[in-house]
Formats: sequence, structure tokens, C-alpha cells
Amino acid sequence: MSKSYKEIMNDITTFIFDVDGVLTDGKIHITQTGELLRTMNVRDGYALKTAVDSGYNVCIISGGYNEGVRLRLRNLGITNIHLGVSDKVETYEEFIDVYNIKPEQVLYMGDDLPDYWVMKEVGLPVCPQDAAPEIKALSKYISHKNGGAGGVRDVIEQVMKVQGKWMEKFDAQSD
Repeated sequence: MSKSYKEIMNDITTFIFDVDGVLTDGKIHITQTGELLRTMNVRDGYALKTAVDSGYNVCIISGGYNEGVRLRLRNLGITNIHLGVSDKVETYEEFIDVYNIKPEQVLYMGDDLPDYWVMKEVGLPVCPQDAAPEIKALSKYISHKNGGAGGVRDVIEQVMKVQGKWMEKFDAQSD
């Protein structure tokens, strides 16, 4: 019998996220100069920083490329940021090899077909509520939140709560 997604969450040490449609709502605003602007959710950012500060491996693998996105993610403490990636599986395999991570320890959140093949490789493939049907069918958990609207916070918070780590730093401050 296969494990429920909540049981799999006990083994997660690593979060990998796509950007467009996961950390953003998938919309791109184009300025007159051709700059592509994206919007990210502050609560997703808080959860990412909390995961980094709690010792989880956090990695971004995106086909899109934007220095503003890189800067935002670096400011959250994320050091493994791979933008402009054409082969997500290759980048994923290199990442887990370098850090000696087992596939069953990885939660990957994607929203569209470029995420499909890497999501087949990980222990816990998840997606936002507004993901493509093929990605929803592959996911072991579908967030009740859309991409760019709290889906990342939802999955990080759930993993950390299952592992008893979500309120850890606040509980320590009250002692």
C-alpha cells in the first residue's frame, strides 16, 4: 500500500520550486522597454525563508530568466537558483547528486508541462490548484491555493508542521 502525502512529508528534507505559475501567478507584465515583471506572494517568501532558516534544502529550477527573481530569492537566503533551464531533469539530478539527496526526500512543486518529467522523479510531486490537468494528475497533493497566491506557503507549512518544525523558532522565543 502506498503512503499518503502526509506520511511522505515526514521524509522531506528538500523543497524544489518552479517560478512562473508556482511562485508567481503565471502572468508576465511587459513594460515598454521589454522588461518582464512578475509578482510574488510575501507569505510564500516568508515560508521559503523559514524553510531555509530551519535547515531544509531549497532549490529553484525555472525555464524563465529574470534577474529580479534571482535577487528576490537570494534575499530570502536561497542559494540554489537555476534560471533559464532547458532540461529540468538534468538540473534536478545534478542538484541531488551534489547534495547527496535521495529522490524520496524531495518535494517538487510545478504547474505545467515543463515540470512533468522532473515531478515523476521525486518523492512528493505537488502543484497549485490552478496547475495544468496533466500536472494535477501526477501530483500526490494539490494545494487549495493558486500559484503565486500561497501555494508555496501551504506545502512548506504542511511539511514543517508534520515534522514539528513550523513554530519551532517562536516556541523557543517564548521559553
